[in-house]
Amino acid sequence: MPRIPAMQAVVDVLVSEGIDTAFGCPGAAILPLYHAMQDSGIEHLIVRHEEGATHMADGWARTTGNVGVAIGTSGPAGTNMITGLYTAQADSIPILCITGQADSRKLHTEAFQAVDIVEIAKPVTKWAVQVKEAAQLPWVFREAFRIARSGRPGPVLIDLPIDVQRQEIEWDSSIDSPLPVTRATPSPARVERALDLLLAAERPLILAGGGVVLGDASERLRTAAELLGVPVGVTLMGKGSFPEDHELFAGMAGIQTSQRWANAAFLEADLVLALGARFGDRHTGDLDVYRGNRKFIHVDIEPTQLGKVFGPDLGIVSDTGAFLDALIEAASKRSPARDRAWPQRIGELKESLPRREDFEDTPIKAPRVFKEINEFYGEDAYFVTAIGLYQIWSGQFQRAHKPRHYQVCGQAGPLGWEIPAAIGVKKAKPEAEVVGVVGDYSFQFLVEELAVAAQYDVGFVLIMLNNEYLGLIRQAETGYEMNFEVDIHYDKIGTDNVKVMEAYGCSGTRVTEPGEIRASLEWARKEAERTSRPVLVEIMIEREGNAAMGKALDSVVEFEPIAG
Repeated sequence: MPRIPAMQAVVDVLVSEGIDTAFGCPGAAILPLYHAMQDSGIEHLIVRHEEGATHMADGWARTTGNVGVAIGTSGPAGTNMITGLYTAQADSIPILCITGQADSRKLHTEAFQAVDIVEIAKPVTKWAVQVKEAAQLPWVFREAFRIARSGRPGPVLIDLPIDVQRQEIEWDSSIDSPLPVTRATPSPARVERALDLLLAAERPLILAGGGVVLGDASERLRTAAELLGVPVGVTLMGKGSFPEDHELFAGMAGIQTSQRWANAAFLEADLVLALGARFGDRHTGDLDVYRGNRKFIHVDIEPTQLGKVFGPDLGIVSDTGAFLDALIEAASKRSPARDRAWPQRIGELKESLPRREDFEDTPIKAPRVFKEINEFYGEDAYFVTAIGLYQIWSGQFQRAHKPRHYQVCGQAGPLGWEIPAAIGVKKAKPEAEVVGVVGDYSFQFLVEELAVAAQYDVGFVLIMLNNEYLGLIRQAETGYEMNFEVDIHYDKIGTDNVKVMEAYGCSGTRVTEPGEIRASLEWARKEAERTSRPVLVEIMIEREGNAAMGKALDSVVEFEPIAG
């Protein structure tokens, strides 16, 4: 075996695992890795904050399906990455965080920027490890990729002491390759039982969760739904897994991100086949109402997800794609008859219970913004959005037609996710149109990452819904009969977000009238293409607008009359 620098072996592994882009911030304790990366062909973007690196890796991973890579030095670099690791873990996103570390012989002496990042990261990773022997390095990295991709995908962290990085090892990358990843396949008997339950139900519903997207199973979902004639609803993480203009689309049920008609349809269902869904509390609300008298089949690649929230009538451990393959095969042998009454009923609910979005009011009402977004952008555009009232309005009004094109940090919900995530998406799909839907508060959390996009010519559009409030918390405070410490307006115009964009070498415009939105979106598209930099469309919406929400599917509070 040839003898090479240990970090060269690590870089060779990264390249062979399909990594062509990495996001990070160099520091003294990680320089041997950066030295090896110089001529590797891996493009590296210097971030302005290590949390930004993790979210960029996250967006890149959600778009490509591969493992995103974020790099930092020792000490605070690793602790700054914890939020990104938690976000990736919560949404089952495979990312690899690599941290530098002080000399392993000095860790017990409280050396400069020496922190036990492995123990800190363990609760928010699938695997966190410090490499103590240089000869282990390529094997540890191979195993990290395998773990990140296996079962329920998720984040891993590798901590590299500086003295370990500096060593040489015997390694020949020409005879090495990624470790195999196996997918769980379902028990044939359980597939048959699931089919029995589906065919016996009068009003069955398929619930597509994020596992359908992560399992690249959207086409098979459509085939199964059409074969069986079963309507398909989606969770927030499953949005885009089934085309929303399909006659079998049953919308999104939930107590926040939902459609009024979709909740009604769910409550009429007598059986739910949940595919790769966690039964998150923002989806289910009150469990007694959610469960009702209906039966549940729960399919998930992670065995411990079954029964975590409530015990299903039938649990099946399987990759979503593998289950759908088996279901299609089993159903094809039975030639199930299609009953059109139930899909037609859902169509009637959709027609009779729409939420209004064609407002002409000034200040602008949020649903009007999403009406303009739906009409302006095509189905190939990629969208990212984080957390707040704007995420809830997006889930309620924004349409998505393709998997991996609608990306949201659904479970952890870190403010500031959108800008770095959009950078990751655009680096993964340079020719695609990428749009971030942001709130005025979230925009400021990681706004410094605009400099990364400007420096590396990463162009995308940011659509800001600006109410100059912590809007979601303001609405939550109404239950406490208060409006306390949530108003972030000051002076005459508050923060001048257009000037913020210009300070980073980007551009933007402020919109105050609903009739100006379309022209501003057209300008932003052209400006992003012209400059290859982020462009902001800041839309001033009503300051105290509320989103429909509630504690149970049958008691969501509506603030506007039914459209029509």
